[in-house]
Amino acid sequence: MTAAPTLPNATTAEHELAALQREHGRPLFALLLRLCDGDRQRAEDLVQETLVRAWQHPEALRADDFESVRPWLLTVGRRLAIDARRARQARPPEVGDAVLEHTRVIGDHAERAAAALDVREAVKTLTPGHREVLVLVYFQGASVAEAAKTLGIPPGTVKSRAYYALRALRRVLPGYAADLR
Repeated sequence: MTAAPTLPNATTAEHELAALQREHGRPLFALLLRLCDGDRQRAEDLVQETLVRAWQHPEALRADDFESVRPWLLTVGRRLAIDARRARQARPPEVGDAVLEHTRVIGDHAERAAAALDVREAVKTLTPGHREVLVLVYFQGASVAEAAKTLGIPPGTVKSRAYYALRALRRVLPGYAADLR
């Protein structure tokens, strides 16, 4: 953090503000840097905001009730840091673009509902034998052995019907082929 340059055409208030920054800027910055967990940019912003508050309230700086304005500046800076931290905690954290590039895209409810309707219509086009196997194995989660026992057919027939049912669905639902592998 650098000291404010001396302004040739500056008003008295600007001279006082520059003097405040020269005299109290470093300790104020050090405090705010600790309160901002080492974030230099945020600490510098809070130093500027503190000095703006000092400029807006010159009566507080000229009060004869205390020897130095440093406690007032440190208190204002501390309160601004606390307010900034609370504001950040109230918002959801910001996410960089790199994180979003690797995030899995999940379809919304309308897309899932439309896909479910498409699949239902496609399943209706299957033969009853293929449909029974597909419903038991893929929709109800039965194992091949359980489906074979329920339908009274050999396990090999369950596997065969499931294979041909999925193959038929791939033809009827070309946009969903990757999901049916």
